[in-house]
Amino acid sequence: MEFLIQFGYLGLCLSAFIAGSVLPLSSELVLSACILKLHLSPMLCLLWATVGNVGGGMTCYWLGSLGNMEWIERYAHVSHEKLERARRWVEHRGAWMAFFAFLPILGSAITVALGFMHADKKIVLAAMTVGKALRYGILIAGLLSVF
Repeated sequence: MEFLIQFGYLGLCLSAFIAGSVLPLSSELVLSACILKLHLSPMLCLLWATVGNVGGGMTCYWLGSLGNMEWIERYAHVSHEKLERARRWVEHRGAWMAFFAFLPILGSAITVALGFMHADKKIVLAAMTVGKALRYGILIAGLLSVF
C-alpha cells in the first residue's frame, strides 16, 4: 500500500484499477492516505479513483464477454457458482445492474456476468461509473467531515 500511496494520483488510480478487477486490494485505504496524508485534492482523488475502478470493472466485463469459464475463475476470481448467481440476479434487470459493481465480492461477479451476457457496454459503463463515483464520493465526504 505504501508503495502505491507514494505515487499520489497515479498510485490511487492503479490501486483502484486492481481493486476493481483481479486482486483484493483496498483502494479506499490508498484514497484515504492520499487525502489525509498527502493532502491531495479530494475532487481529483475522486476522479482518479473512479477512473481506475471503472477500468478494473470493465476488465471484468471484458473477461466475462470472452465466455471462457476457466479464465473467468482464474483471472477474475469468480467461481462458476458466483457467476451463475450473479447472472440470475442481473438477467431480468439488465445492464443497469452495473451500478452495483461497487459491492464487495458480488461486484466483480456482476460485471463478469454482464460481460458473459453481452449486456450493452455503454449502459454498463455509465451505470458502473455512477455507482463507483457515488461510493468514493461518500467515503471522501465522510473523511472530510471527520478529519
